[in-house]
Amino acid sequence: MGNGFVQAMLRHGLQVQVWNRTASRAKDLEQYGAKAFENILDAVHGADAIHICVKDDAAVDEVLAKAEKGFQKGTVIIDHSTTTVEGAIERTKKWKEKGFPYQHAPVLMGPQNALDSTGMMLVSGDQDLIKRLEPELSKMTGKLVNMGDKAGKAAAMKLTSNLFLVGLNGAVADTIAFGNSLGISTQELIRHFSQWNPAHSVVSRMKKMTDSSLPDPSWTLEMARKDAGLFLLEAKNQNIHLSVIPGIASVMDKKIKEGHSKEDWSVIGRMN
Repeated sequence: MGNGFVQAMLRHGLQVQVWNRTASRAKDLEQYGAKAFENILDAVHGADAIHICVKDDAAVDEVLAKAEKGFQKGTVIIDHSTTTVEGAIERTKKWKEKGFPYQHAPVLMGPQNALDSTGMMLVSGDQDLIKRLEPELSKMTGKLVNMGDKAGKAAAMKLTSNLFLVGLNGAVADTIAFGNSLGISTQELIRHFSQWNPAHSVVSRMKKMTDSSLPDPSWTLEMARKDAGLFLLEAKNQNIHLSVIPGIASVMDKKIKEGHSKEDWSVIGRMN
């Protein structure tokens, strides 16, 4: 991700100094016009803004601690890492007190998006700081989404979005394994899902799950659980493992026990 960001920044005419814990990765970026440093203090020296993209909270804190002595007065820290909400909030407070504004700006994009300045970037917190950074950040993404003045809100949405992607990946894996076991090839599944695209139903499904008026069921929970039982039976017969469906079936059983069997199956998404 950082590699793509650097190349895009260079195309936009910025001077970019780079450092990586694996020195060769930084060195590779010199072919595009970046200047690589083996010492992190040299890399951040004289920089108006520091962009960081690493694995997690611990890595962010480790790298910033090493770099701090090289910051000039007022250096802005822009962190694109996926972190905890608490970590983003704590760093925002900590670095502001040290005199270095910290902006968490996680992204919903892959390496190619970073290279092409497409995808989505999320920000929240100090609105004056965001307004000041907006011209620079907007060049890095197809869509910059300001989630308001609450520090950590961008981190929360990033984690929530990734949770959906992980769950979706598990459901897709289950679908491929299940279909293949019943004689449906992956290419047939791709053609089928190209024609029947359930992605369009995600927003309406979320609305239905949170609709307190309990609309008339389009598919009752007891009927959906019957089908889930068929999925599990076929999986057992074909000797395949399903990752997602057993957990959903368990939630369905709990809701049925609570008396929701005749309600719309979206009731499984309600917390009470």
